[in-house]
Amino acid sequence: MIKGSVKQDARENRAAKFLVSGPPLLFLVVFFVAPSLIMVLTSFRFPGEFGGLAPIAAPAGASPGEYGLTAEAYQFFFGDILYARIFLKSFGVAATTTLICLIMAYPLALLIARSKKSFRNLMVLLVVLPFASNFLIRIYAWMIILGPESGLSYFINTVLGAFGIGPVALLFSPFAVLVGMVYVHLPFMVLPLYTNLEKHDSSLLDAAQDLGATRWQRFWRVTWPLSLPGVFSGSALVFIPVLGMFAVPDILGGTGDILIGNLIKDQFLGTRDWPFGSALSIMLTLAVLSIAGMATWFARSTIRQRAES
Repeated sequence: MIKGSVKQDARENRAAKFLVSGPPLLFLVVFFVAPSLIMVLTSFRFPGEFGGLAPIAAPAGASPGEYGLTAEAYQFFFGDILYARIFLKSFGVAATTTLICLIMAYPLALLIARSKKSFRNLMVLLVVLPFASNFLIRIYAWMIILGPESGLSYFINTVLGAFGIGPVALLFSPFAVLVGMVYVHLPFMVLPLYTNLEKHDSSLLDAAQDLGATRWQRFWRVTWPLSLPGVFSGSALVFIPVLGMFAVPDILGGTGDILIGNLIKDQFLGTRDWPFGSALSIMLTLAVLSIAGMATWFARSTIRQRAES
């Protein structure tokens, strides 16, 4: 009787675990694992004569051509240093955007977290308010702000002219791309930081002050270590999307501002070389996973060292 009850409890536990973990697992398999496997297989195919993919097996009666599987896309990628430069440039833009977002978002998130509760919701609403409008409309608005006839361009070029520096074009430049990237992704840095900073115990700062710590020491030895999980979360939410972003460089950048996202998009929609576009996507995914793994290891090590000290 007891054994039957134990077996029934075990079956119920397995059923409960399946009901809890089954839907998320199914979601990951359908929308992440399966598309990734399709992308890997596509990267080893030959491109079609008029775009798309060539058949894996030669059709009956077809003339000799390129069929089956090949590593030609990866050979092409590793055979030209241009793609490595685009990758490095994309990572540089992503890192710079993340750093600027962190510098701008941290004081704002700290201000929101230490404001009165009656104002916090309003300030958070103002942070996420840009999401209420269309993404492309907001980017096109920056074309007007940075355009050659805008007040900002007139002011900057007037100041530069006073120092004998010729006029500069703000639009269709790396500066415009960086501005657009920061503008789009800044809320993704503010929200994780605010969520973390709001949970800090203010008594720790009071204790540090009683022990004679200055304002800077209280921040560096108490607030900053406790906020590291929010810093790492916000950095991941900014860095990874920036790597794949292609709309901002397309709209605000010039011909020399092509990033890896633009290159992948052009392979699928422009030249229609799907195998090479898939290979680029796979290489980008591997690079992001490698960086995420190293960042996770660094974050755990840093937090552990802070906790021990």
